Amino acid sequence: MSTMHSRPAFIAGLRALAELLEARPDIPIPRSTVVHHFVRDAQDAEMRAEIHRMAALLGSHVDGKAGHYTTSLYLGPIEYRAVAILAESRARYDAHDSYRDCVTPYSPGEDQ
Repeated sequence: MSTMHSRPAFIAGLRALAELLEARPDIPIPRSTVVHHFVRDAQDAEMRAEIHRMAALLGSHVDGKAGHYTTSLYLGPIEYRAVAILAESRARYDAHDSYRDCVTPYSPGEDQ
């Protein structure tokens, strides 16, 4: 299944989920849900500007901590969060991820 959908398809999917959960009270629901929007990678200043633009649209504040720049709108237990992952944080992740599959831990009982 593709992860890229049109805006109308996304909104229709949200409505369909809401209708399903309303019609079927036997289906459990989560305590809360976060819908993430990640801004496109760009220069940090551009990414911060996009988060500020979105905060103005949402009427929310901007939070910039831990290498992420975010703004959120809460609709009851649902959070719509826009996120910009700044260059230093992306570089740190890439460095950490570069070690993936370099070490294979020994598990007792496995054939050598």
